[in-house]
Amino acid sequence: MALATASSHRVVREHDAIEGLGRNEREDLERFALANLVEDDQGHTRRVLALRNGKLHAGNHVGILETRGNSVVEILPKVEFAAGDAETRRVFLTMLRSYRGMRFADFNQTSIDALRDFPMLTVFVRLFLDELLRLTKCGLARGYHGVEDNAPCLRGRILFPQHIRLNAANGTRFYVGFDEFTANRPVNRLIHTTIHRLRTAVHPDHRQLLHQLRICFAEVPSSEHPKVDWQKHRIDRSMRHYERVMAWVGLFLFNHGLATFQGEHVNRALLFPMEEVFEDYVMDAFRRHQQRYRVRAQGPQPALARRDGTNAFTVKPDIALMQGNSVRFVLDAKWKRLGDGGDVQRDIPQSDVYQLYSYGRKFGCETVVLLYPKTERFSRPLRYEFNDAVVGQPLSLWCFPFDVVEPQRSVEVVMAHLEPATRAGAE
Repeated sequence: MALATASSHRVVREHDAIEGLGRNEREDLERFALANLVEDDQGHTRRVLALRNGKLHAGNHVGILETRGNSVVEILPKVEFAAGDAETRRVFLTMLRSYRGMRFADFNQTSIDALRDFPMLTVFVRLFLDELLRLTKCGLARGYHGVEDNAPCLRGRILFPQHIRLNAANGTRFYVGFDEFTANRPVNRLIHTTIHRLRTAVHPDHRQLLHQLRICFAEVPSSEHPKVDWQKHRIDRSMRHYERVMAWVGLFLFNHGLATFQGEHVNRALLFPMEEVFEDYVMDAFRRHQQRYRVRAQGPQPALARRDGTNAFTVKPDIALMQGNSVRFVLDAKWKRLGDGGDVQRDIPQSDVYQLYSYGRKFGCETVVLLYPKTERFSRPLRYEFNDAVVGQPLSLWCFPFDVVEPQRSVEVVMAHLEPATRAGAE
């Protein structure tokens, strides 16, 4: 099911130049870049797309940008964990199964393998259509909706003030109010609006499915005020089959679950911060592939200091491996290529090391861990001992390469290096 890439679809990697754009497309993306800033884990802000040497470059957000001219720029991860765009896309979609903003999506391995040759936007649209097809098989949710009409027959109750004003000289009409059992509800209007907006993003192979779904929603108008309908819509116990569909609707219409990028210069921006995607993927791998320790995300969160009786400088590790209420190991996952400068050790940011040192001392750990994606230049773990003569308890730092293609093997390697330290401490 291979896809011949159209001229309106371009694939680039993180931090690479976005080339081959028309003048209007380039200007739109430059304005989009100028209007949108993102913040890294150190609190520094930068543009979501970079302007360097007169060229527009992707940042470290992966996903799709659709211009107002319906051209799509697809940004894929740069780390060489897979050969070719299709395999890279497959691995990235596998990583998204753990991402905090996409846990509603049915990223089963069969779907990922079947759709990996398609551009990412097409994959997301197809997954949405599949969920919507399952919804229609269960039936559209209906409810009573108040209607007023100057009708040729009596139905419901006469609304006398309006009836007298409009029909005093016309005995053939009745101004009535009645309740109609209809599918015209906020939740269905939002779905119809999403179908309409995605029509240009549907691959030719999927247009028959889109046509079938549009027929199912033919009696439902599009939403005139999507934000208002979103605030009004409710999913009760009889509408559980709507939950995943509405999560997709929230993503496509409002970017829910993702960083929200502003501006009228693009039709659609579905961009995933790779730092968070990698962190969630690593955390999920430790939860699935080791049972000795309980995995806790973003905590515990004690303070390093106090000022005027108020806590300051909160400690918030990415991943804590817990035994009971005690933190045994602190792990931080960092999406950064080590070795691009020719020396892996020099590429480890000192800020990462300082951060892990403070975590280790605060929690009384013997070992702290930095995890970076595995590359050809960074494929072996590195160990450091902190020079800390003042505090008698030794503290060591491990830097591990994490292979996103083989997460179980990566977890096993980390635990094999940490377990001897645990046993030695117990003795």
